Amino acid sequence: METTSRAVAQTPAAEGGQQAPSVRRTVDGYLLASFPWYGLDEAFTGPRWLMQVGAAADGAVEHGSIGHGDEPSVRNEGTEDKEKFAVVVTVAANPVRRSADGTGLLEATSVSSAAWLAGVGLLSFTWPGQMDHSLRDDWLDQQTETAWALADDLDGDDWSTLSLPVDGVPTSFHYRESEFGWVLAGSTQEGVHVGAYGRGMSAYGLGFAMIKDITAYA
Repeated sequence: METTSRAVAQTPAAEGGQQAPSVRRTVDGYLLASFPWYGLDEAFTGPRWLMQVGAAADGAVEHGSIGHGDEPSVRNEGTEDKEKFAVVVTVAANPVRRSADGTGLLEATSVSSAAWLAGVGLLSFTWPGQMDHSLRDDWLDQQTETAWALADDLDGDDWSTLSLPVDGVPTSFHYRESEFGWVLAGSTQEGVHVGAYGRGMSAYGLGFAMIKDITAYA
């Protein structure tokens, strides 16, 4: 899971506040998934947009993201208090399994996988304004490792518990806040893990629902 996830962490928004072209994807990859996609429920009436999917070494789609609200740019003094967005990450709940070519094993996915993807997703739109551009990659690598350590310790003191509806059913999520925004992760009754991150839009009061027609987001 870590290998495919790092591709997400290394596709930050472009300088100047515009998303890099690699961040946006067509609906094609989403249609290849063997699991249902999740987004915010119908209580959210703002813009919704596709982001990206991630695949395992054998090409199978393992996770993907759906954006809600303002399309985020890299955080800086001019945008951090204005943007309001929430991104929902859906992760297939897979056990440890053999790769398609039979040469190795693919890692299992878990709630920690969703938490890590959400954590690095938030980081990809974060850049302390006082930081020199040349230090961006080093900072991102360091923060990515921190996000992984946090995701690997969901019962630690850095996380609290937040109950939010998923398909109308109250569901427990691991939740944490930072200076960059918030991150949460949990599981659904449909056999997938759900992570989310956001800034400017409170996580409290959000609800999640299975997307009936992903093509409507294209």
